[in-house]
Amino acid sequence: AFKPAVEAFNKSHDDFQMIIDYTSERLGPQTATYAAGYEAVCTFVNDTADADTMQTLSRLGVSMIAQRAAGFDRIDTKAARAYGMTVARVPAYSPYAVAEHGIALLMAV
Repeated sequence: AFKPAVEAFNKSHDDFQMIIDYTSERLGPQTATYAAGYEAVCTFVNDTADADTMQTLSRLGVSMIAQRAAGFDRIDTKAARAYGMTVARVPAYSPYAVAEHGIALLMAV
């Protein structure tokens, strides 16, 4: 579902191209090597970006972790800073959107 948006972005930007690959594996010390050759990884709430993971990612040349959630409790920000990595996250969720989604779920029942 996201692929058409990436293709449209790449067609409209000659100076920058996005390459996105997906894995069903959760990020952690054992799977960090999957990021070889990439500049960034995108994590979610069940991924682990602890110091060991950060070290591996840094050695592979990954310089950014983008968290697809507001929280970052599973990201070792001190290790990220020590390895010169940037961490980005969703700053906040709209309380209206959360409430509207809750009502929509109730209506679906």
